[in-house]
Amino acid sequence: MRKLGSAGRRLAVTTAAVGLALTGVGVVGTQTASAAGSGPCDIYAAGGTPCVAAHSTTRALYASYNGSLYQVRRSSDGRTANIGPVSAGGYANAGAQDSFCANTTCLITVIYDQSGRGNNLTQAPGGGAAGGPDNLANATAAPTTVNGHKVYGVFVAPGTGYRNDHTSGIATGDRAEGMYAIFDGTHYNGGCCFDYGNAETSNNDTGNGHMEAIYFGNIKVWGYGSGNGPWIMADLENGLFSGVNQHYNANDPTVNHRYLTAIVKGGPNKWAIRGGNAQSGGLSTFYSGQRPNVSGYNPMHKEGAIILGIGGDNSKGSAGTFYEGVMTSGYPSDATENSVQANIVSAGYR
Repeated sequence: MRKLGSAGRRLAVTTAAVGLALTGVGVVGTQTASAAGSGPCDIYAAGGTPCVAAHSTTRALYASYNGSLYQVRRSSDGRTANIGPVSAGGYANAGAQDSFCANTTCLITVIYDQSGRGNNLTQAPGGGAAGGPDNLANATAAPTTVNGHKVYGVFVAPGTGYRNDHTSGIATGDRAEGMYAIFDGTHYNGGCCFDYGNAETSNNDTGNGHMEAIYFGNIKVWGYGSGNGPWIMADLENGLFSGVNQHYNANDPTVNHRYLTAIVKGGPNKWAIRGGNAQSGGLSTFYSGQRPNVSGYNPMHKEGAIILGIGGDNSKGSAGTFYEGVMTSGYPSDATENSVQANIVSAGYR
């Protein structure tokens, strides 16, 4: 916003994603990890709303996924390496990154799409609100663990951003979609705009209803909830919405769990915000109902680009940390999302 297919999804990404650029470093180590019977995207598929984008630097999001999760580039010689899970469906091989980046620094250059659709996230270009290209995330700035195993998230400092303007299968127009992301609920600011989700393909603000993305932070210019923030809101372009009304909505609470599950989903004249603690418990619904009663938001005009850490017009004053997230085809049921939340809790973020 202007701001201050089942077989395909299970394929390891063997064309653009598995090769190493400029180096022959392997992507998967010799450690073993037990793969759960289902990953988040297996659960979404079983619910009839399959993932059309699946991004994570911490773990595989399908039980059978064994392709690359992300790519790092080291400053010493400019070479890159792809980092995969230690085994199919497992956690990221942080040891391979640590070995490759030893005695130098590394940036995250690509976050691969595990769905098989090629919706990878790379360095965001400039847009209507700010020039580019945007900065890339320091590959070691967000260490964490998954079930006791060291992994790394994506640390977004102001000026950092990722984008894909040429996607496959992402909702356009008024078509239904869902999305979730795991964020660090203690890392945020009041800048615009720490988003993950659907945005303009031109990198410009093209009007109300041309975005549908998860926002997390405590900016109050367009919308806000109860308390002092941060809040999960929906960036629908030219408005951060915490509910059906513009600006204040009392039912959207301040949420600052160390690991936060944030959900936004939308379909024809309906949308919802849900959230919860990614370490324990279930999800709460903060809003579920009709689209905002403001011109341009019903029907929606989604364009189908994917952004991370920035607004639709490349507003890049925000801060946050991203661990994993997906986008779906179709409007997921609460029951499906509740099962995804249970899987996230079982992943053991600590």
